[in-house]
Amino acid sequence: MSQLISGSDLRTVHAVPLTPYDQSDKINFDLYEHHINKMYAAGIRVFLPAAGTSEFHSLSHSEIVDIVEATCRATGPDAFILAPISGAIGDAIQLAKEAMKRGAAGLMVMPLPHPYLCDEGASDYYLRLIDSTRAATVIYKTREIPSDKLLLKLAVNPYICGVKYAVNHMDQFQSIVERSSGDCEWLCGSAERFAPYYMLAGATGFTSGAVNLCPRLVLALYTALAGQNFEEAMTLQRIILPIEQYRARNGESFSISMLKYAMHIAGKDFGPARAPQRQLTNLECKEIGNLVRPILDREESMMVV
Repeated sequence: MSQLISGSDLRTVHAVPLTPYDQSDKINFDLYEHHINKMYAAGIRVFLPAAGTSEFHSLSHSEIVDIVEATCRATGPDAFILAPISGAIGDAIQLAKEAMKRGAAGLMVMPLPHPYLCDEGASDYYLRLIDSTRAATVIYKTREIPSDKLLLKLAVNPYICGVKYAVNHMDQFQSIVERSSGDCEWLCGSAERFAPYYMLAGATGFTSGAVNLCPRLVLALYTALAGQNFEEAMTLQRIILPIEQYRARNGESFSISMLKYAMHIAGKDFGPARAPQRQLTNLECKEIGNLVRPILDREESMMVV
């Protein structure tokens, strides 16, 4: 079972693992656990299973808790697994409690999908979830609500251990980091394209989907950034960047499908993404193969023999 989590444990790469499906569209847990174990062996310690790149919105309640449990099984006692939470507040609390029973060290509240949002309502949602679970919690920001003002207010709550910030306004992010008090960690939620700039502005970690393909490269990027070796960091970022640039095409609609096909190139059949995610054309598959192979070669060169 994963340990209880604190803010300082988040100062690293946060892996968002892909969810593999078999030919019957069932989760292939044997392949999934093997994949998680490989990332863990490469040095990944924080996992966000069943989250956005893991197809959170296409997974059932039971699939999410099963994925959380499988992630715990495939890692060691020093791994930290955050379960994704969203939806109707009663369902979110139930999902959170089940995930914690299955081994999750904490929760990540996904961007709220509800219409007519305001800070007051969002605050009620977060606090009710925390009051009901007493779990270490990360809040994921991708839009105006929750506002920076609300996040600063919540950041002093002892159960809020981090904010996954993905608005990509660096001056705004720098300002909130400088104004923050308490033990909350401010994290880049926009992966390798933005990680150097977030960390220069005060982020202490970043999330990654590319880590499914090249965990050693991604960890080396984090190490260089954390050590303020920006020349090395930007060299590593340029190696990984083709993955993230392709995922970002057409409103980021390639985000999951691209990585799933890239895993096929790497020799692991994760199956296609579930609807309504984009399905790839033959030309797109060829493009992905061409850009991924040099990155996989570089990743392989970093493996300890």
